[in-house]
Amino acid sequence: MPRRVRKAVFPVAGMGTRFLPATKAMPKEMLPVVDKPLIQYAVEEAGAAGIEHFIFVTCRGKSALEDHFDSAPELERLLSDRGKHDLIAALTSGMPKSGQISYTRQHVPLGLGHAVWCARDLIENEPFAVILPDDLILTRIPCLKQMVDIHAETGGNVVAVMDVPLQHVRRYGILDIEADHGRLVQAKGLIEKPDPALAPSNISITGRYILHPTVFEHLDHQICGSGDEIQLTDAINATIGRISFHGLRFEGRRFDCGDKVGFLHANVAYALQRPEMRTQVIEALQELLSHDTDIGEKKGNR
Repeated sequence: MPRRVRKAVFPVAGMGTRFLPATKAMPKEMLPVVDKPLIQYAVEEAGAAGIEHFIFVTCRGKSALEDHFDSAPELERLLSDRGKHDLIAALTSGMPKSGQISYTRQHVPLGLGHAVWCARDLIENEPFAVILPDDLILTRIPCLKQMVDIHAETGGNVVAVMDVPLQHVRRYGILDIEADHGRLVQAKGLIEKPDPALAPSNISITGRYILHPTVFEHLDHQICGSGDEIQLTDAINATIGRISFHGLRFEGRRFDCGDKVGFLHANVAYALQRPEMRTQVIEALQELLSHDTDIGEKKGNR
C-alpha cells in the first residue's frame, strides 16, 4: 500500500510581475479572492486532504505571507471585545497549528522544478504534494483530496489534468497517454509546452501534483529544460518506467489566477457561491452589462 501523503510544497517565490503595481510590495499569493488570499485557499485545500506539514518555498519580500499564518493576538482580542466572534473564526479556522509550517528560500528563480528541489530536505523520503496557489479550483470535494484518494490506490506520481483546446497546448505540460479510462489516465510521457502540431494529446497538467520522492534524483542534476528553467515535468518524465504515472480528471472548475481576467473571473465565481452576497453580485453584474461601461469613450463623447 502506498505511503500516506502528509506533506505539501507551496512554491510561492514568484515575483507576480503580471499584477504590478499591486504586487510591488505585496506577494501575489496574498491577492484576495472575495475576502480570502489565494494562499489561504491553497492551505485550506491541503488541510482538507489530510496534509500535516505545509512547506513554503519563498524569497525576499514574502514576509506578509508568513505573517498571515501567524497568530494575531491583538486583533483577536479587539474582535472579541467587540463581539465579532464570526470574524475570529474566519481568522483562525483551517490555519495550520504551531510546528506544522516550514519555510525555505529559493534564492534564484530557476523554475518550478528548482523551487520544489529547494524543499528536498524537508520532504525526506516520502510522497508529497505540490500546490500552485495561482490555480484556484472551485469544487465540492477539494481537488487535492480527490488526488490523495486516487494515490492511495495507484501510488506513484499523480497529477491533476484537464482537457484543453489543441491551440492552447503550448501553455501547459501535456501528457502522452498510454491508456485513457475516463476519469483516470495512465501516461507514458510528458512534454512541456509543445507545439500543437507535435502535441501527443490535449490533456494538460494543472497546478496540483502528488509526487514520489524519486523525482529528486533528476532535480539534483539541476538540468535546465524548456524556457531555460529547471522543469518539474522533466523530473517526472525521468521517473517513467520505474514509477507509475497517472493523471486525474478532477471534478471542479479551475481558474487561472495568475492571469488578470482569470483572477477577476474567480472573484465573481466565488462571490456567487456566497449566499449573503449572491443576489447583490448578480444585480451589480446586470447593472454593469446593461450600460455602456466604456467610461473613457463616454467622457470623450460629451
